[in-house]
Amino acid sequence: MKFSANLGFLWNSLALPDAIHRAHEAGFEAVECHWPYAVPAEETRAALATTGLPLLGLNTIRGAPGENGLAALPGREGEARAAITQAIQYADATDASAIHVMAGFAEGPGAQRAFEENLRFACDQTGRTILIEPLNRHDAPGYFLRTTDQARGIIEDLALPNLRLMFDCYHVGRTEGDITTRLTELLPIIGHIQIAAVPDRGTPDHGEVNYTAIYAHLETLGWAAPLGAEFKAPDAAIGAWLGNLRR
Repeated sequence: MKFSANLGFLWNSLALPDAIHRAHEAGFEAVECHWPYAVPAEETRAALATTGLPLLGLNTIRGAPGENGLAALPGREGEARAAITQAIQYADATDASAIHVMAGFAEGPGAQRAFEENLRFACDQTGRTILIEPLNRHDAPGYFLRTTDQARGIIEDLALPNLRLMFDCYHVGRTEGDITTRLTELLPIIGHIQIAAVPDRGTPDHGEVNYTAIYAHLETLGWAAPLGAEFKAPDAAIGAWLGNLRR
């Protein structure tokens, strides 16, 4: 398997360009991030060019303090679309493959309409992949997008060619379980896969999910893209985890 270092969690005490170099030194095949906007895109692009690592994705901004995205908030369409435009511009400048449009804390038909219309806007504005990601109810209570079934319904209803599912094994493990079955069923709409231990979100080598079995299952499914290492661990543990896998 190949792995992408999620620099929102890994080496996040470093400036983003320095974290990209650390990911390269550790042996990752790609990187991804959360909110890179404080770093000029040309600095990020330069680090990517020097290391040869592709940037797989970034998120739209969360919004005001305490918020977790804007796209499903009725009446906030202007802000949501400004955030989408900002993300597209940064992705264009760094050749990021995908943009995760964050839904935010909301519920009900109005939130559904707002989310779908903002996703239409995002997909119309770029040919890059637009991702949506269900977050588990323990870490993000009240988040609009909560399950893979809900996400699949939105993706199938909109039928937009560049709208895909971000399948985070950690979130699915905490909310739904049965990860291998869900991967098989949802494979046609999955745009990216992330991993972390369940339930502590540490290195994916312990806990309730057997990642050795997950990797083997993904190989049988023909998945070849890097898996996003979106876990929380001390810097020293990151390279050790990847090194152990390589051995």
